Amino acid sequence: MTAGKKHSFRWIVGLGVFGLVVLIFLFAFVWRLLNPPVSPYVESGEQHSVIQMDIVNASNVNGGARTTMRFLRDRGFDVVDLSTQSPPVVSSMIIDRLGDRQSALKVAHVLGIADSLVISSIDTMLFVNVTVLLGKDLYNLTPFQ
Repeated sequence: MTAGKKHSFRWIVGLGVFGLVVLIFLFAFVWRLLNPPVSPYVESGEQHSVIQMDIVNASNVNGGARTTMRFLRDRGFDVVDLSTQSPPVVSSMIIDRLGDRQSALKVAHVLGIADSLVISSIDTMLFVNVTVLLGKDLYNLTPFQ
């Protein structure tokens, strides 16, 4: 190869690498716009408290609650209790325990549970914002993808 061809080849490769980097950054930017991170904090004025929850495994899948707990804790949520329930339920759902639907919807979004499966059953004696009820559709949820 002559010196001129080597120079133009390097220039083309450099331009290709630059273009690839720009595409990666553009993809990351668009991904963040379409999938913004969910804040694990309760939205109540200036007070910032972490959304607390318990997880009830009603799926008949051993370790389902533990996997979900690790997934949620990695995202900043506070899982305070794990338990099991029998008989199993078909669909996973989020139960709002304090009348704070926004917090329940945040948890549903993070887990990939439809908004229609967020219900309210106020129980202030549980001392949690929400209860995550894992059903037989467990493997359709985000922590198991």
